[in-house]
Amino acid sequence: MDSYLLEVKNLYLTREGRVLLNNVNLSLKPGEIHVLLGLNGSGKSTLAYTLMGCAGYTPDRGEILFEGRDITPLSLSERARLGITLAWQEPARFEGIPVGKYISLGMKEPDRQRVLEALEAVALPPAQYAYRAVDKTLSGGERKRIELAAVYAMRPRLAILDEPDSGIDALSLTDIEHLIRRMAAEGSTILLITHRDELAEIGDCASLMCLGSIAFIGNPQETRRFYREHCRLHPTPLELMRMGLEQEEGQA
Repeated sequence: MDSYLLEVKNLYLTREGRVLLNNVNLSLKPGEIHVLLGLNGSGKSTLAYTLMGCAGYTPDRGEILFEGRDITPLSLSERARLGITLAWQEPARFEGIPVGKYISLGMKEPDRQRVLEALEAVALPPAQYAYRAVDKTLSGGERKRIELAAVYAMRPRLAILDEPDSGIDALSLTDIEHLIRRMAAEGSTILLITHRDELAEIGDCASLMCLGSIAFIGNPQETRRFYREHCRLHPTPLELMRMGLEQEEGQA
């Protein structure tokens, strides 16, 4: 019988009459890199926030199990104490503090060497960045790398990476791949959320999300092919409508 670190069972979430998550079922084994593919607006980030226990994302029905324990009622901070962390699609902004300090905030015990290793892991030279302030002089790509360095430094048991490549130029995707593989090698289980099918190749397993549901689960090659044939090139009218609604919400 397979032993899972994370199990999502029959998860439903509605908001203002809209179904955001529709009977989601997902399982991650310890040490696995699981890629969750989907178009923008398909529900991927909603699932990430629900798994993390963010305010406003309490499911209507279903269970979230972590090592067999039902964590559905737990708060974000309680889940964080279990070793679950989320790297946001839009990096958090803590203006003014040194980069090294920001990276150490989520660590159980501050460790300067670990901070330096984290910066190196995301290809930011420690001598240039450790004491640099988190401020407007940093580019979006640098902020994203710093956010990923902070997650790496925590040594999380489960890392949910929401579009880790956003704001990162294509030439730097190799750095992101190396970081994810390094985290897994050090014992973290990874849920990698992305709309870029080429990143599926990083995974041990991959799932496809459409309209708030898991539409396909398979190896990375199978899932990537299904995504390209059925979703990426030919979004349905409902998906187009949903993406338009979410864009309107983001602009509101």
